[in-house]
Amino acid sequence: MPLAPIPADAFTKIALGIDRPEDVVVGKDGRVFASDHQCAVAEIFADGSFQRLGPRGGAPNGINMDREGRVIIANFGIYDHEDGPLQRFDPATGKHEILLAEVEGRRLTASNYPVIDAAGNIWCANSTHAETWPKALDGRADGFIFVLRPDGSSSVAADALKFPNGLALSADEAFLYCAQTSGADVMRFPVLPGGRLGAGERYGPVLGNLQPPDGPQHPAETLGYTDGVGMDAEGAVWVCLPAANKVVAILPSLEVVTLIHDPSGQTVNHPTNVTWGGADLKDLYIGSIRTGYVLKGRSPVAGAPLVHQR
Repeated sequence: MPLAPIPADAFTKIALGIDRPEDVVVGKDGRVFASDHQCAVAEIFADGSFQRLGPRGGAPNGINMDREGRVIIANFGIYDHEDGPLQRFDPATGKHEILLAEVEGRRLTASNYPVIDAAGNIWCANSTHAETWPKALDGRADGFIFVLRPDGSSSVAADALKFPNGLALSADEAFLYCAQTSGADVMRFPVLPGGRLGAGERYGPVLGNLQPPDGPQHPAETLGYTDGVGMDAEGAVWVCLPAANKVVAILPSLEVVTLIHDPSGQTVNHPTNVTWGGADLKDLYIGSIRTGYVLKGRSPVAGAPLVHQR
């Protein structure tokens, strides 16, 4: 079934006043949580209001959920010149803890987005070791993907990446997809036994231009800086292009289609992640690094259920 574009005015702004809601996660019970720089995580209620939960600290970025309903938080510390560990917050008990602060002796400075597989492995991107995140967008390949296994062991699973960002698993968990922000593309890695990754390759085409450090600048709508990715139930990889105010999808045929585009940025402004929820997994949530709200709308297709939604 062809993916139909979603007009910007089909979305409703919810959680007005939230602070940099990079990502959203929806529990199996329907509870909706979003990242917020004023707390561990914010819960968004059905009427659009929200409540901050847990302590403030660092810069919560990508979030996800385990089967126990605990929120896994990638802390993008470089945003606030702090460490960037992988954290966990339990809404039921209020317990907030650091799961991992370094991998193979490498300090985590910019944990970006976590995803959990059926075996309980937590895969996460550490985007860069640059002093500030804009400096990291010069094309340097100092980012990596790491894994935290259920037995507590961890390792670097893929290295020398160009600002690895959002992650998504295929429905059969045979592949891990990773957006390379300063590569303007998406990489695909085979998932191997034991919480390991095989060699990666580009999945689909380069998705747009990157701004040159000097000389004429490209129009915003042509920019291909990739951020969050999500997998729908039909195998398409949705990719957020924040600088272009756009969300595209890479179909299984590798054709790229534009799903959402708001040139004005009045509604869809710097989208960073897409998340599905609701009984039919067609409630669509979009996070942002620029707005003080989360967007909610309806998706033409369901999202692929994440491990905590199965």
